[in-house]
Amino acid sequence: MAIERQFPDFEITDLRTAGATIHCLRKGSGPPLLLLHGYPQTHVIWHKIANRLAERYTVVLTDLRGYGDSSKPEGGPRHENYSFRVMAQDQLEVMRQLGYDRFFLGAHDRGARVAHRICLDHPEAVRKVCLMDIVPTLTAYRETNREFATRYMWWFFLIQKEPLPEHMIGADPLFFLNMHFEMQNGTPGALTNEALAEYRRCFCRSDAIHASCEDYRAAADIDLEMDEADEKAGRKIEAPLLALWAGKGSIGKLWNVLDVWHRHANGSVQGRPLEAGHYLAEEQPEEVLEEMLRFFVD
Repeated sequence: MAIERQFPDFEITDLRTAGATIHCLRKGSGPPLLLLHGYPQTHVIWHKIANRLAERYTVVLTDLRGYGDSSKPEGGPRHENYSFRVMAQDQLEVMRQLGYDRFFLGAHDRGARVAHRICLDHPEAVRKVCLMDIVPTLTAYRETNREFATRYMWWFFLIQKEPLPEHMIGADPLFFLNMHFEMQNGTPGALTNEALAEYRRCFCRSDAIHASCEDYRAAADIDLEMDEADEKAGRKIEAPLLALWAGKGSIGKLWNVLDVWHRHANGSVQGRPLEAGHYLAEEQPEEVLEEMLRFFVD
């Protein structure tokens, strides 16, 4: 595949966790840095910066369960097999199998929600965390309004009972995927033809469409219970946090992003918007790289 040329010398492996098989790439010899992608993409989102990051870090790229070339297990009665807790456990097990008990963590979109859960469930594992273009899931659902529901319509569409969204997306998955990218991308041409071809290969199949629906169904069900339990117990992110968000997107318009994360973190919080739509690492790779290199130091 053409996209493989964007990851030269990365070691590629599939690692078995307690509930899934996770597709993984690794390169570098410095401090470990785990990077997680979002919907409806794969580890390919990092292709513009992964090689340069590998000059300083041991970069680990994975496909979340249900996405890319990772396995797509059944969701369970309450979609619990796609809860952020279970998806976070996948990533922790991957890093431990690779020999890393503590690591830097950078993540976008759904991957950032997995990263948030890693920080809450396994604070000892995270040295620093960069969360890209999100506010906490509980905050988003509690404070939704017409603009959020319009710009993030899949939050409410994908959670509908099976098989409604699966059938409707499956009737023309390429159309759905292309429209999704058009709605979210703020920099024409930023998503390369090679990357788009890979996203289409991985998304336009029935098991991937179903798995991603299960991800969203879990977030609107069992994940919210976990988030509410954390809130009641006062559990917050302990690691230093860098928040980056889309200056052309909706998150920064709907919320004061830094204030939100200050309320959900005990450690330091910093961040800023980038002149981009949702796909920060593809739309503004130089700025994302600069922020990560500045932030991920001891």
